[in-house]
Amino acid sequence: MMVEVGAVERIYRYPIKSTGGELLERVKVDPRGVVGDRLFAVRDAEGKFGSGKNTRRFRRMPGLLHLRSRYVDGADEAELFDPQGVVVPDPSAYLRRYLGREDVEVTREGSISHFDQLPISVLTTATLDWVRSAVPDVPVDERRFRPNLLVRTPPGTPPFVEDEWFGSKARIGDAVCIEFVRSSERCVMTNEAQQDLPHSPLVLRTIAKAHDTRLDGLATVVSPGQVRVGDPIVLLG
Repeated sequence: MMVEVGAVERIYRYPIKSTGGELLERVKVDPRGVVGDRLFAVRDAEGKFGSGKNTRRFRRMPGLLHLRSRYVDGADEAELFDPQGVVVPDPSAYLRRYLGREDVEVTREGSISHFDQLPISVLTTATLDWVRSAVPDVPVDERRFRPNLLVRTPPGTPPFVEDEWFGSKARIGDAVCIEFVRSSERCVMTNEAQQDLPHSPLVLRTIAKAHDTRLDGLATVVSPGQVRVGDPIVLLG
């Protein structure tokens, strides 16, 4: 049975991993995910990628969220903006000064994936609204959770409805099909300040208490195509 569960309200792409991204009206999706998403990353001399956390693959590099990246006119290279919104001429040189590290550079994805987990992140307005109500004194919007797709769900949809979609395929618009697998395990990056959002430890603490630090729906790509704002999302069972 097919059930329409919402519609695409916003589309995000993050050309350089762990920086602020770009808001799009439409985007191509291929087997890797949103085309160009996290295709670049800040890499250090040990081969670790700049992130909000320290793991086997990632190195915590505070400050990246105050920057922003985008593609321009179909270009194959990502532009980097400083905290004042000015394009920097040489992203790697700028990051060495900005981070105070001489061993970093912006690099294109090779054999090691830049994704933390799975390629497509879907967040519903039902879940986002719940977070807002749970921390009313903290400014919260979807940028804290860095989804690819923010989905407008019908009134009355329960928070964390994404959990109900795991194991199901969904059609987005006319062509794209994804399969929901699980949710993201959230880290301190949700607390970090970025642009006009202040730092607050309450965000992660609240999600941890209510939902075991898990939030969104992660998916793989079954069929490629183009996603547009306004596209319906239909669960295929």
